[in-house]
Amino acid sequence: MTELRDAAMTSKAWPFEEARKLVKRYAKAPPEKGYVLFETGYGPSGLPHIGTFGEVARTTMVRRAFEALSDIPTKLVCFSDDMDGMRKVPENVPDPEQLTEHMHKPLTDVPDPFKEFDSFGNHNNAMLRRFLDTFGFEYEFASATDYYKNGKFDGMLLRAAERYDDVMAVMLPSLREERQKTYSIFLPISPTTGRVLYVPMKEVNAGDGTITFEDEDGTDVTMPVTGGNVKLQWKPDFGMRWAALDVDFEMYGKDHSTNTPIYDKICRVLGGKAPEHFTYELFLDDQGQKISKSAGNGLSVDEWLTYAPSESLGYFMFQKPKTAKRLYFDSIPKAMDEYHQQLRAFPDQELTKQLANPVWHMHRGQPPASDMDVSFSMLLNLASAAGAENKDQMWGFIRKYAPDATPETHPGLDEAAAGAVRYYNDHVLPTKTRRAPFAQEARALSDLRDRLAAVPEGQSGEELQQVVYDVGKEHEFENLRDWFKALYQVLLGQDAGPRFGNFIELYGVSETVALIDESLA
Repeated sequence: MTELRDAAMTSKAWPFEEARKLVKRYAKAPPEKGYVLFETGYGPSGLPHIGTFGEVARTTMVRRAFEALSDIPTKLVCFSDDMDGMRKVPENVPDPEQLTEHMHKPLTDVPDPFKEFDSFGNHNNAMLRRFLDTFGFEYEFASATDYYKNGKFDGMLLRAAERYDDVMAVMLPSLREERQKTYSIFLPISPTTGRVLYVPMKEVNAGDGTITFEDEDGTDVTMPVTGGNVKLQWKPDFGMRWAALDVDFEMYGKDHSTNTPIYDKICRVLGGKAPEHFTYELFLDDQGQKISKSAGNGLSVDEWLTYAPSESLGYFMFQKPKTAKRLYFDSIPKAMDEYHQQLRAFPDQELTKQLANPVWHMHRGQPPASDMDVSFSMLLNLASAAGAENKDQMWGFIRKYAPDATPETHPGLDEAAAGAVRYYNDHVLPTKTRRAPFAQEARALSDLRDRLAAVPEGQSGEELQQVVYDVGKEHEFENLRDWFKALYQVLLGQDAGPRFGNFIELYGVSETVALIDESLA
């Protein structure tokens, strides 16, 4: 353990860099609450998405890194802002028109259109918990409605009334002049309509902890800030929650970064200590545009898991979180292969390199062994060459390459073979076009065909790669990359792939000869 901690204290892996901030935070004494609290926030207006997965996965990585550095217990709270008013009716629910009359009510007061739970907010909360449980995250769920209505925030709300002017002084400079005239940190729940009201305060009485405002029917209403009668605007709510729960660490997307000083100041005004925070870059689509749920240009968790296991998605999330990354279907094969490369490398690495290896952070320092005897990219090329329609066809080729492998002994490889077939049929086949070879390429292909037909059985991928290389060289391709690119374009209908000699070994020499004959014809 001492050796691990010593190495972790100097590791440059980003989860350890973040975890060391927490070690420093409690260098003099452990937290009075008895644990270090990690938090992630969730707006339950829709279903969980790939950003939700990334935030919880990355926070968990920092949590595990901290646990390697310290004996202080930890907790992760996933907090749902389910008391927010419903600002628009979602389109992807049954009979959306029925929700129109409930606009601006707290989500936990809106009927569940699926008729499975007592509110739309609770329905989406259940989807969040099911989502997190599917991936085995360890967390405690917290509901804003529960915290506001059951008095868990009452102390902080009374303090917000006492220090109302100080909190407003933090908020007002961040608002447009017109908005400043009507802004209040308190959002009352109308006693007549049940809606969340964005109205100015006529009075904030710190002495008795009440607010006075004009209700929707034009009458003045005075009500306590406690007991779920009000909620806070989202920026003050952020800082108040940090102070109320004594949050130690929270990460969020770059779109929150300009608000971080506001969250911190409000937390401090309310008597709390601002947490350590980490801002990650947002995801881009294949065109370099920001991914948006409303624009529909993203990649969902379900779509990723259709082709590859969640570990490959976790690997993708680990990589360079402060760098904007393109997240689209072509990300999947690359992440899958790199994840297994790291799994294979891990056992032989010295401790410092293991701590920098993503799989240490994904598997709490005990990653499984890889059973991917064939890379995912190679499986895709195999599916493309064979026009595979199911994984059984793939196993016919895999057994030639790895005779001892079976679906039972290599379940990961079996799952990958099935995913590769689905990926090929969904994303390669629809745009697959095999072009005719140019004259120089045709001569070289014909030569390669004859040489392959004459090679002895049992040639390794390296030996077959040399044959391909020699042909390209002798046919005077200025750049051998052009030769290999031609092979993939003419034979497989794509621009790139793994080493062609390894592909021949897996697909089969005679099958490759037949593929060349077909292309030349």
